[in-house]
Amino acid sequence: MKPYDFPDATGHFGPYGGVFVAETLMHALAQLRQAYAKYQNDPDFLAEFHSELRHFVGRPTPVYHARRWSEELGGAQIWFKREDLNHTGAHKINNSLGQALLARRMGKKRIIAETGAGQHGVATATVCARYGMECIVYMGSEDVKRQAPNVYRMKLLGATVVPVESGSKTLKDALNEALRDWVTNVEDTFYIIGTVAGPHPYPMMVRNFHSVIGEECIEQMPQYAGRQPDYVLACVGGGSNAMGIFHPYINHEDVKLVGVEAAGHGIASGHHAASLSAGQVGVLHGNRTYVIQNEDGQVQETHSVSAGLDYPGVGPEHAWLKDTGRARYVGVTDDEALAAFHHCCRIEGIIPALETAHALAEAARLAPTLPKDRIILVNLSGRGDKDINTVATQAGIEL
Repeated sequence: MKPYDFPDATGHFGPYGGVFVAETLMHALAQLRQAYAKYQNDPDFLAEFHSELRHFVGRPTPVYHARRWSEELGGAQIWFKREDLNHTGAHKINNSLGQALLARRMGKKRIIAETGAGQHGVATATVCARYGMECIVYMGSEDVKRQAPNVYRMKLLGATVVPVESGSKTLKDALNEALRDWVTNVEDTFYIIGTVAGPHPYPMMVRNFHSVIGEECIEQMPQYAGRQPDYVLACVGGGSNAMGIFHPYINHEDVKLVGVEAAGHGIASGHHAASLSAGQVGVLHGNRTYVIQNEDGQVQETHSVSAGLDYPGVGPEHAWLKDTGRARYVGVTDDEALAAFHHCCRIEGIIPALETAHALAEAARLAPTLPKDRIILVNLSGRGDKDINTVATQAGIEL
């Protein structure tokens, strides 16, 4: 296997990625690429980033042996990378912090963001409060309802939350509105995209800020588990937590990478958010990737019990990893994710995010098929405090 070195200079991962945006944004993206190229390897920038990760975010997060669950399943040993223990409760703050530091160096004082489950919105509101920046978060009105605790957290942190009423009123539509805002206010505004999608350099930049996840695992797993894992699993919506743990492992050829998408009510039902499993190549939000669309190229509505996976596209690097076979992508239904959610709560004493529960469901499916000396590492991308209303509603319980 050749050393992995993507994207290329034009932001392409094979045929995926690139820049497909309105002419009015080309200058802003050129500015962003120049600034990121300048600071990407700058010792002072990196020193501040890693200092903030340690002292504000709480990194490094531990790896944890889910011993009771492994014993119950009777196969491979399941380990968690505990991103749920980060400040704000998910992996999202790694990227929000990195982009906020970049925005400061570019002299941008107004920050916009989009969010689905609300964790990226909370992370962005948090770093804006930390650095005294104005923060506007766009969020589909359906997600505002199902993620009410996170909406209030953002407001407590000083952010303005803008409900989006267009389209399916979910993450896709929030991203559309954020892009419209950026076009209108491009001179003073920095757009912190929350996933490894969008026009170049976002897929690369977000991946790089989140790669701290996998870099820590590569150091921690030999120390605590005795060696590197046989499998690395992560949920995939846009795909930021997955790329964060996958990327440092890509050149470790013996480690299998498995991304877990939201199969909703089942792929055959048409009510799902599994772009890689059931999508077609198209252009969405500034990049070429796999998109859930009809024969005319119109983006279709998606469904997932998890707001953070309810998105009709996926990061272009995931598209490339799928096509090359370096990573495998599978679907997990709402019911399977909810079952894994409850098992994790009751067996390991950890309440996982519903996004994460999709990866946990695949781990529970895979582990019994493997010998007991095999190791599965799951990126526990976030905690599920934000999801308890959704889970209760699914069970017919009023809180």
